[in-house]
Amino acid sequence: MILKSMIAFLIVVLVLLGALLFYETKIKTYVNPYAQKLQQMQEEKKEEAKEEARAGSGLDEIKAEANALATQYDYDGAIELLKSQPDFGKNEQLKSLANSYQTTKDSCVSYPVDQVTHVFFHSLVVDDAKAFDGDDDSAGYNQVMTTISEFNGIIQQMYDRGYVMVSLNDMCQINDDGTVAKKEIYLPPGKTPFVLSQDDCSYYHYMQDDGFPQKLVLTEDGAVKNSLLQDDGTVSIGDYDVVPLIDTFVQQHPDFSYHGHKGILALTGYEGVMGYRTDEVYKTRDPARVTKYQQAFFDQNPDFDFDKECQDAKAVADAMKAEGWEFASHTWGHIDPLQYSLDQVKQDTERWQNNVAPIVGNTDVLIFAFGADIGDWHPYTHDNEYFDYYKSQGFDIYCNVDGSTKSWVQFGDDFMRQARRNLDGYRMYYNPDLVSDLFDVDSVWDQNRPTPVPEM
Repeated sequence: MILKSMIAFLIVVLVLLGALLFYETKIKTYVNPYAQKLQQMQEEKKEEAKEEARAGSGLDEIKAEANALATQYDYDGAIELLKSQPDFGKNEQLKSLANSYQTTKDSCVSYPVDQVTHVFFHSLVVDDAKAFDGDDDSAGYNQVMTTISEFNGIIQQMYDRGYVMVSLNDMCQINDDGTVAKKEIYLPPGKTPFVLSQDDCSYYHYMQDDGFPQKLVLTEDGAVKNSLLQDDGTVSIGDYDVVPLIDTFVQQHPDFSYHGHKGILALTGYEGVMGYRTDEVYKTRDPARVTKYQQAFFDQNPDFDFDKECQDAKAVADAMKAEGWEFASHTWGHIDPLQYSLDQVKQDTERWQNNVAPIVGNTDVLIFAFGADIGDWHPYTHDNEYFDYYKSQGFDIYCNVDGSTKSWVQFGDDFMRQARRNLDGYRMYYNPDLVSDLFDVDSVWDQNRPTPVPEM
C-alpha cells in the first residue's frame, strides 16, 4: 500500500514537472502576433511624432527667418528662402507665406533715388556738463555736435514718420567698367528712404575728458558697444554713440532698416579710427610727425601695443560690417582737397589707403570733410584733375554738405554725388524749419545745451 502511494506521488510530481516544462517552453514564451504588431505600430507612431516635432521646430525657424527678411523689405530674399525648402511644393503654410510676401511686394512703390535725403551726425555728446563747460572746444561742440538725448529723439521721430535707412549702394549700381547707373528702391506706401552717416568717429585725443566715449569695443557676445571712462576711473560699456544706439534701435524696430543696412562711417586716419590708435605714426613715433596729443598718449601708455591695437580695431570693423555698417573715406587728414595741391591730395589718399583701408576694408565712397567738394554744382568731368585722380583710386560716390535742401542727388556717367544734411546744434538752433520734415526741434532740444549757439 505504501509502495503504491509512493508510486502515485512520483507520478503526480512527474506530471507537474512536465506541465511546468510545457509552460516555460511553450506558453510563457508565446507572444500574440497581433499584440506584437500593435506595439510595433505604437512605437512607429511615437517616432513619427518625434520627427514631426523636429520638422515643425525647423519649419518655425525657417518661417521666423523669412519674416525677418520681409520685415526689412527683402521680399525676394524671404520668398527664395521658403522656396528653397525641400517640401515647399506640398507645404501649404510655406506657400501661403510666400504668396503673402509677393502680395506685399507687389504693393510697394519705387521711391525716386534723386529725392533720397542724407543726414549725418558727429560723435554724440554723452555728458553735457563736460562738453559745454566753457573751454576752448565748447563752442565747436555746441555748433556741430548732437547730444544723445537729441539723437534718440530724432531717430524715434524719423521712425514714427516712416523713414527707413538705406545704403548709398541701394541708390546706384557700379558697373565693372566704372560707369554708374541708378537703381530702384521699393518700399511700401508711406515709407521714405534716407541715408545715415557719421563723421570722424575717431574719438580724437583733444576730446578726452570732454564727455565723449573712448572707443568702440567688441563685447564677449559679439556686440559693438562704446567704452566710457567714468569720473571714478571705472570704464562703462554701453550705447554711448551712433553705432550702438542704432544697433539697439534696429533690434527693437527691425523695419527701420532696408535689407539690414545701417549707416556709413566717414573716417579720417591721422589719429586712428574708432578710438584705436592705428595710424603709422603710433608705430614709427617719428618725431617730425608726432603731435603734442600723441606724445602725451605715449607718455600715458608706455606699454602700448600697436599690432594688437590694429587687430582689435579690425575685429570691431568686421563685426560692424556683418551688422550692416559701411565705411567711407573722410580723407586721412580731414582736408578740403581744393585747399591742397594734387600731389598733397595724393599723399593724403595714399595714407588713408595704407593706414585705414587695412582696418575697415576698401571703399568707393568719399565723404568730404568740412562739407567741402572738388567742384561746383555742375557734374564732374575728367578735366577736373581732382575728380580724375579720385576716380582712378576707386571712388565712385561723393558726398558734400547742403543743409538748405531736403535732397540733392546728381548722377554722372561714372559717379553719383549726394548732399548731406547736418543735424546738429547749429542747424537746429538757426534753421529748425529746414529739418521739420524729419523731426520737431522743440520736442528733441536738449535743455542743457547753451544758447545762443555760437554763429559760424
